[in-house]
Amino acid sequence: MVMDYKRGGTDAQQYVWGGAIPLQIHLHDSEVTTLPPPPPALILAPRLGYLPLLVPQIKPFFSSSLPPGVDTVWFEYRGLPLKWYIPTGALFDLLCAEPERPWNLTIHFRGYPGNMLPPCEGEDSVKWSFINALKEAAYIINGNCKNIMNMSQSDQAELWRSVLNGQLEAYLRVSSKLKLDIVGDDFAFKLNSTTSHSRQSTTDLDTTGTIRTGRIPVRLYIRTIDEDIDGLEDAPIVDSWEKISYINRPVEVHNEGKCFTLYDAIKTLLPELFKDEPSVDSNTCEAEVKGGQNSNEGSSKSTEERGEAQTERAGLPSDSAEIKLIRIQGIEPQLEIPFGWVVNNLMNPEYYLHICIYVKVLEPITI
Repeated sequence: MVMDYKRGGTDAQQYVWGGAIPLQIHLHDSEVTTLPPPPPALILAPRLGYLPLLVPQIKPFFSSSLPPGVDTVWFEYRGLPLKWYIPTGALFDLLCAEPERPWNLTIHFRGYPGNMLPPCEGEDSVKWSFINALKEAAYIINGNCKNIMNMSQSDQAELWRSVLNGQLEAYLRVSSKLKLDIVGDDFAFKLNSTTSHSRQSTTDLDTTGTIRTGRIPVRLYIRTIDEDIDGLEDAPIVDSWEKISYINRPVEVHNEGKCFTLYDAIKTLLPELFKDEPSVDSNTCEAEVKGGQNSNEGSSKSTEERGEAQTERAGLPSDSAEIKLIRIQGIEPQLEIPFGWVVNNLMNPEYYLHICIYVKVLEPITI
């Protein structure tokens, strides 16, 4: 699909880029040196942003209460140090089974947990993490990252500013030069896992005769629930990253005249969780994408109802594992939605699609 950067992208892209999470930031008790302690800071965090980028806004709320020393800023949620290189929206979707608004986080300016988190030197570290992820995505899509390596300094700076400031139109204008088109929204995609086909077979000719890519960069965050719970509101808190599987697993697209849905994509990405069942038919596929674009309508059901519906469609082995929830950009999409639409509208600026999946596991599984 060719993005119309002059009109600022699709409606769905505009919603995603405008998405924000209300945060209530508390200074950790051990770093409070004044009485009374400072009140929490209330700010909006862009979904596509990263927590360290918020520090310049947050520090003025607490600077007069901090102990002497050099700032080494990090965030935690219910005792869990947060990985700064994961987009804020993905962290929220992953750690808040029932969305918490405002999201209560604790900020530390001292005592960086270097044994648990890689070093972060503020915006520069986030920027280079973003650029490296973009290089990875370009390699997955095109088989090389030459277009990223050959970016001019001015284009690279403009690209980063557009992400930093949430400017979709500027981002599309610069990113169009990278020639990282992934798939089109023609509802006719056939995906195959990268383990079963060679890279040479992963491209097709589009209607203009241009070679089209078929490799989709995906980051999967799988939250395992190993307790017998009635609803997600009863899910135990994540107190260790060992309870989260963080997986990069590219998938491949082949245009073979068949609608490939989000259900099919998840089944391809995590075949160990699925029985062999037919995918959703193409008639359902085209109808569902229209409804899927309205995230508010798609989220009107209770979490429990959505979980039951997804499980029934997925045909998961009930005696071992069950997908309870799938979230992308805060949306709990219908599984019949075309995967091409999901990729083009809900991917992050570094060209990765971030998918959060809650899996209830009664027995250990290998992913």
